[in-house]
Amino acid sequence: MGLRTEIEARRKEIRTDAYLMSIGEWISLYERDEIDIHPEFQRFFRWTEEQKTNLIESILLGIPIPPVFVSQRENGVWDVVDGLQRLSTIYQLLGMLKDEKGKPVDALVLRGTKYLPSLKGKMWENPNDEGKSLPTEARLLIKRSKLAASIILRESDETAKYDLFQRLNTGGSQLSPQEVRNCILVMLNRDLYFWLRELADHQAFKDCVALSERPVEEAYDIELVLRFVLFSRIPVADLKEVGDVGVFLTDRMRQIATSPSFDKSLYEKSFRETFDTLSRSVGSDAFKRFNKKKRKHEGGFLLSQYEVVALGLGYDINKPVADGEIPGIIQSIWSNAHYTDWAGSGITATRRLPQLIPLGRKLFKR
Repeated sequence: MGLRTEIEARRKEIRTDAYLMSIGEWISLYERDEIDIHPEFQRFFRWTEEQKTNLIESILLGIPIPPVFVSQRENGVWDVVDGLQRLSTIYQLLGMLKDEKGKPVDALVLRGTKYLPSLKGKMWENPNDEGKSLPTEARLLIKRSKLAASIILRESDETAKYDLFQRLNTGGSQLSPQEVRNCILVMLNRDLYFWLRELADHQAFKDCVALSERPVEEAYDIELVLRFVLFSRIPVADLKEVGDVGVFLTDRMRQIATSPSFDKSLYEKSFRETFDTLSRSVGSDAFKRFNKKKRKHEGGFLLSQYEVVALGLGYDINKPVADGEIPGIIQSIWSNAHYTDWAGSGITATRRLPQLIPLGRKLFKR
């Protein structure tokens, strides 16, 4: 297939439309439940009060706002693909925003800005203090301002909105790769996302990985759960075809999210038993470097050790290694030349995984 044919074929897969809408119309869509802004995403996006105020200032000053990308479902409801924070800020300003449990979010109180310092302390409407309410003309100006909609029509390829979301939120985005995956997963299979999050909250897992606050905020714990699910039982032959690991994680995640045959119970049992075993036997030392001279574990979490220990032990947890043997096996990794050769700096995950995952299976085989 030549380039011209490829372009023509792909362009036919995505049908789009675009038009200007008043913010009042966006408000009406939310009131009538005709738009889903995915409140679950709020945990992944971190706009400050200043950023929210800056958006409102831009609207009041007539500064153009980037379009909101939406995908149209079969029933006509719009899924927000890009523009969550813009719409959430507007809805919060009006005091109508709800969280993922359907509970009202506190109305937005604006900050003063360089060009509009008198915005400080203002709300959309404060019945107890009219002086803290936005003037009527400002409220009408906001409602009548235009915010463009770019719509992926329902005739498009069903994966188009996920591809678009990933493109818009990768690279220069403030989101981590797993936060982008989580957002895609919420749109694709909400139950699977909550399942991964539940496993990440398993206390034995949290004790073993012992992550600091920042990686958890960026959903790295959920990425580690996803890695366990995707790699713990992967055939060795498939490891050589992984390629870019980030792309692999996203693609395979989307596959299992749409597969009716994916057995969550199988992986959950394996995951919980693996980390319960590690928690009992080594605890927070499970994925830390072992200093042979000092005869103790030190440092922080090591992904390469996770790939050997967690994925190796979890490969066949039905034939468990005795708890008393596990500390010795983990310590022996640091005397294993195969591990130290392939776990060093400069070795990409693409090259590392085909070496370390089979090593872990071998070490924990019974």
